[in-house]
Amino acid sequence: MSEEIKSFLDLKLNSWLLTQCESMGLKKPTPIQQNCIPRILAGEDCIGCAKTGSGKTLAFALPILQKLCEDPYGIFALILTPTRELAFQIADQFAAIGKAINLKKCVIVGGMDMMVQGLELAKRPHIVVATPGRLADHLDSCNTFSLQRIQFLVLDEADRLLGGHFDEQLKNIFAALPKQKQVLLFSATMTDALDKVKQVASNKVFMWEEEDDDGIATVRELDQRYVLCPNNVVDSFLVEVIRTFRAKNKNGSIMIFTDTCKQCQLLSMTLNDVGFMNVALHAMIKQKERLAALNKFKSNHVQILIATDVAARGLDIPMVELVINHVIPNVPKEYIHRVGRTARAGRNGMAISLITPNDLKLLQAIEDVIGTKLTQYKIDDKEIVTILTQISVTKRKAEIKLDETDFYERKMINKQKKLILEGRDPDEVIMPRKKKRKKLGKEESERVVNTDESSDVHN
Repeated sequence: MSEEIKSFLDLKLNSWLLTQCESMGLKKPTPIQQNCIPRILAGEDCIGCAKTGSGKTLAFALPILQKLCEDPYGIFALILTPTRELAFQIADQFAAIGKAINLKKCVIVGGMDMMVQGLELAKRPHIVVATPGRLADHLDSCNTFSLQRIQFLVLDEADRLLGGHFDEQLKNIFAALPKQKQVLLFSATMTDALDKVKQVASNKVFMWEEEDDDGIATVRELDQRYVLCPNNVVDSFLVEVIRTFRAKNKNGSIMIFTDTCKQCQLLSMTLNDVGFMNVALHAMIKQKERLAALNKFKSNHVQILIATDVAARGLDIPMVELVINHVIPNVPKEYIHRVGRTARAGRNGMAISLITPNDLKLLQAIEDVIGTKLTQYKIDDKEIVTILTQISVTKRKAEIKLDETDFYERKMINKQKKLILEGRDPDEVIMPRKKKRKKLGKEESERVVNTDESSDVHN
């Protein structure tokens, strides 16, 4: 089928959709769009699997909007996605294409006002984009809206949604949906979860998976490298990798992935202190601040984004030239999603992973899955020695500063609730630990201040 289709016109889309595609600079449908859109328009359920940056969102957005135009009402389609940022991005793409028909959409995610969201749902928007947890909360707490008339259910990043973390919420949501609907599943990585769906699905389900003639799970335009570094000086190597890359690429955006919210925040504070302006994106930041950080990065106002895996899936930021794995992920498919933030839509990009001796087995597992070997990225080891002390001291100061803030406030509240439900007194468990940490932090602060160095490694 893909050989016959040369333009969006060949997909038999309405003229207004063709105009919208043209205005967005879209000239030719990608393989997943060529193969999935006709089947979705024909009323079939669909499972689509393709590499990151292959245009999966338009593969379901275009046919949904065409069907909506034929019989407009709300709530027409429900799109579920695992992360808040991806939900906003999908909603923005629907809004951009659906502008011509005055499309009404709403985003239902955690971290935002539930009352405001409830009012938006009550107005019956055409498209609802949601994370499972918050939508399940709305279904449990109010009856001002109904999902009984939806025509489409989309699971974007379906492997993550069906991987077990959202089972309870999805069960509640599916119970609120009509039996008759089109189900569309899209993902960048095929997993056991999607294979199970394929096995139990009806015969009408169309399954399309991108062919890998070369056996490589990442795009050809991606240059994949590694830097081998000792366990205790990874942050200094990170700084030197950024400096080395910046020497040849002054304006390209950089995404740095790490493993925990605390590590993400500490890295952000440390790099800001040594002259690399950046924004952080992780689950402990308020949602409005997360969106503001992402917008600064997307607009190229800030060229470094430090994130946990909340930013690993689906986010389309065209100007990202480098992805750095500060901590290599334990699961190879998460590596694929992370490095997929660059080299999108035919552009070139680079991914560099900082590897400690403990990570060599993980690296080998990743190479086996992606079907290619990472090559070494050369940096000047002598430069590491000159910045080692400063980076170490700066990060320790950041740790002390973080301990003095309310960074863990939300986590603390959730812990208090859990202790109360268990019949224990939170004051007896939490407060002694908090006081002890503050005391240790104050003593350490005095030691660090005495060994402070003021040189700027950015220059």
